[in-house]
Amino acid sequence: MELNTFDFIAREQERQDRNIELIASENFVSENVMRAVGSCLTNKYSEGYPVQRESGNCGRYYGGCEVVNDLEEYCCGLWKQVFQTDYHVNVQPHSGSSANLAAYFSVLRPGDRVLSMDLNNGAHLTHGSPVNFSGKLFDMVFYNVNAAGYIDMEDVRAKALETRPKLILAGASAYSRIIDFAGFAAIAKEVGAYFMVDMAHIAGLVAAGDHPSPFGLADIITTTTHKTLRGARGGLIFCRPELAKKVDSAVFPGTQGGPLQHVIAGKAVTAEEALTPEYREYIHAVVRNCKAMCQEFQRLGYNVVTGGTDNHLFLLDLTDTGLTGKAVQDELDRHGITLNKNCVPNEKRSPMQASGVRVGTAAMTTKGYTEADFVRVAGRIDEIIRGMAGQAK
Repeated sequence: MELNTFDFIAREQERQDRNIELIASENFVSENVMRAVGSCLTNKYSEGYPVQRESGNCGRYYGGCEVVNDLEEYCCGLWKQVFQTDYHVNVQPHSGSSANLAAYFSVLRPGDRVLSMDLNNGAHLTHGSPVNFSGKLFDMVFYNVNAAGYIDMEDVRAKALETRPKLILAGASAYSRIIDFAGFAAIAKEVGAYFMVDMAHIAGLVAAGDHPSPFGLADIITTTTHKTLRGARGGLIFCRPELAKKVDSAVFPGTQGGPLQHVIAGKAVTAEEALTPEYREYIHAVVRNCKAMCQEFQRLGYNVVTGGTDNHLFLLDLTDTGLTGKAVQDELDRHGITLNKNCVPNEKRSPMQASGVRVGTAAMTTKGYTEADFVRVAGRIDEIIRGMAGQAK
């Protein structure tokens, strides 16, 4: 029998239903988000912006946009409510990477210097990797973590004073502790740099009050709308009102064409859900579950980077086991447990092998897992890793 597209979708649905999902950047969206993203809005072209944009940019380049104009403005208003901010917001970025690209181009030119977190210490690809547009287009310099794995704010300040970057970036994809946004803002002000925050991983925690907010401190803030926000895949950019025109122009026409109005609808549903008391309770549970699972791994003798977690993820440093992160990732996959290999501070292996794994609790908390469930899963992972280590000997 010939395969068709929906056979692959059915297989993926089965995998998601069966597996224990611990990838920190993944989550499960609601039926309403799926309905919005799969709606007739996918048919509509709408290059440009609603006429009444705060930035003063021109309107749409197509007719028939009266409904999507209202939808996009509605979506923008919701996200301001989620983060209790008067910052300007652009809901058009197709992804977090798209949001970061536009954010950079709003205030930087190719060759400008950016101070960012070192990639091996938990930063994202778009924070200066030499194989990414960020590393190719800008003069990237990096700050480090200290011996305990925490962001070294003294190093941040020393590097900022030494290199005088035009922009300082805070944010990470594999960092388990509170980020000192106020400290970063003070350093940026001291050296006259723009301060940008990529809060893609922790945006849900910021919304629920489980992580300090960068609003009022950063000049530009980017995020994805999936991960802990548990919504449609896509990006957002927030900025101080005086940067609104620069940011909007950097998104369109600078780096994107027509926005995806069906995804913007999904982002609007995501914001509606994030404004509910149930969502805030969900995020509180994500953080509790992460601490419980992390503590169980420590009890079992594992080396946890920074010695714990304040958010929705943590890193296991597997160096002492002799196993690579990739080997553990692949073996866990065979047992229906999904996570990802990850570099650890002072990494000696290549990123494709890595010495650690990243563990997150957002997705399975959505499925109803409790602290006891995550402790049980930690025990199962320990059994599998010990079996691998025994074979390796």
